[in-house]
Amino acid sequence: MATLFSRIISGEIPCHRVAEDDRFLAFLDIQPVARGHVLVIPKHEVDYIFDMEDEDLADLHLFSRQVAIKLRRAVPCLRIGVAVIGLEVPHAHIHLVPMSTLSDLNFQKERLKFTSAELATLAKAIREA
Repeated sequence: MATLFSRIISGEIPCHRVAEDDRFLAFLDIQPVARGHVLVIPKHEVDYIFDMEDEDLADLHLFSRQVAIKLRRAVPCLRIGVAVIGLEVPHAHIHLVPMSTLSDLNFQKERLKFTSAELATLAKAIREA
């Protein structure tokens, strides 16, 4: 059965895309821990990030860096935090989270809520940054 992220890649489930190429996709988390929280995934379904081939893993991080640069331009913050947790969805992914304090990267706090229109505006700002 396809993962939630594979269904997003195929277009079966909509998302707010911020970057994409033939191998990777970055989109806004719909339950973010901070405004601008982005998920970066490989389009090839693999459960555990460290099961990825070396080149694919390196390229995923390079793609994530490109997204993080745009994200930092679009969302005021001190740093873009990076987290790999891998328990929520069985599909390798990297969290990019704008942060100005350590608590901004707390995945146990209550998640933020934004309207689809707010997410669309933010996704556009990141793409254009």
